[in-house]
Amino acid sequence: MTAQTTSKTTPESDERPREPEARFSDLLASEWIKLWSLRSIPWAFAGTLALILIITVTGAFADAQHYTGNDEKGQAYFRAFGTVSASFNTGAATMLIVGTGAIGAITVLGEYTTGMIRTTFTAVPARRSVMAAKAAVTIAAATALGVVAALLSFGAAQTVLSGQDAGVGFGHPGIVRLLIASAALAPVAALVGMGLAALIRHSVLTIVVTIALLFVIPSVINGQSHFGASLLHMTILQAWRRIGYNQAVGEMWPWTMEGAYIVLAVWSLVAAGLAILTAHHRDQ
Repeated sequence: MTAQTTSKTTPESDERPREPEARFSDLLASEWIKLWSLRSIPWAFAGTLALILIITVTGAFADAQHYTGNDEKGQAYFRAFGTVSASFNTGAATMLIVGTGAIGAITVLGEYTTGMIRTTFTAVPARRSVMAAKAAVTIAAATALGVVAALLSFGAAQTVLSGQDAGVGFGHPGIVRLLIASAALAPVAALVGMGLAALIRHSVLTIVVTIALLFVIPSVINGQSHFGASLLHMTILQAWRRIGYNQAVGEMWPWTMEGAYIVLAVWSLVAAGLAILTAHHRDQ
């Protein structure tokens, strides 16, 4: 009796080798390319920056004319406090949040309105990672815009005021804090626009809601009551004002600078959460 040896052969796998999953750094690079491939983005950045400078310079010229008509006491008060607000005024801050809010919305709508988001999610099924990378790129670009806008606004305003010997430098009390607060407005507003775009997914409606939430609603709230002041304290623009400017003497409903930082942080976290989580729970 001969022993027979049987050899077991394993069938070759029909599965194709899987491609390695995209690293987060790859997603960042991809989102950066996609951001600047949108033709509206460079125009949105340039337009926002140009309008901010126009608003700042116009306000600085008005302040300079008003300065020359003041007495010595009024001029001294302006040099102490007015030069700070002239460096980045409320109009410039409003333009910055509206512009960057729209930019944040465009970063999402650019793919959703064309249907390219389906291709993106097919190539990278990890939707949360894709949206997290998009949020990171948006934050970086918006922060850069905010820093440039704050510095150029400060330089333009002080150049105008220096003609009346009212200009100040970075060492003036409150200037650096105002510029930091102003630069921080940009990424916060951009995240709000991005979160609303991921939630609404309609171009016109998203822009309308973003502008209404960031500018229109805060402008119509009456801050003379405790309830109205509390609502204002929850808005981005009012938080910027509290951080950037000194607390007004005798303000009826004062609040802390820490509270203003918390407001900006909450807006950012909620908006980023909307952008990331809605992509996971809703199919395209």
